[in-house]
Amino acid sequence: MALSDLLYPENPRRRQELIHLHRELLDCMSMNFHATNELAGVLNAHLGCTITHIKMRESSTVKENCDIIIRAMHEIQCQVQKIDGDMKEKLEPVLYQKLYDIKEPELEKIAIAHKVFSIVLGEVTSTAGMVAVKLLSSNLITITVCKLISLLAQIGASVLGGISITILGLGMEMILHAILGAVERNQLLAAVRSYEEHLAEFKEASEKYQRAIHEVTSLVRHQVQ
Repeated sequence: MALSDLLYPENPRRRQELIHLHRELLDCMSMNFHATNELAGVLNAHLGCTITHIKMRESSTVKENCDIIIRAMHEIQCQVQKIDGDMKEKLEPVLYQKLYDIKEPELEKIAIAHKVFSIVLGEVTSTAGMVAVKLLSSNLITITVCKLISLLAQIGASVLGGISITILGLGMEMILHAILGAVERNQLLAAVRSYEEHLAEFKEASEKYQRAIHEVTSLVRHQVQ
């Protein structure tokens, strides 16, 4: 069967849409790489972490790049859990509970966290307590990151995962051939619908993730100024 017979032969708009969806997915992933590196940079600079920065691999598949982000997010989760453990170990139970009490003034929480980091790290930046409180008291790690990890894993495991990201530099027909090569031809129409469903949810979760990280980094920049 000819390529044109597979991709709605009377509807060239659909062919363009398929390529557009793939570009949107990769743009979204690229922004998540950037946001993850921003958060890692804050943790490294202010909380004594050593999280490795990540880079999108143009020679790899969508799944392989999803896995890179997932590993970095897991590392961030582990570091924040360690921070929480340090707080729990060094603080009296009453003070530890204050860190998570929404009724407690934020300045008091920051002072508590800063004191712990001064003990753990010896020397800390003036923003260490603020960053710790923001990460521990928000749902960035507990909900936002977990949701995005789940979606990345779903995308990686789907038919989209086997597509190389390098195809963006190719012409339209070559892009279509590359996508077709990653799926069974009789699954293509279902794959396009799956593409749309994955992308809609992924974009929403990514935007929440990027906004949450922007809040943290904006606070740090404001404090430094």
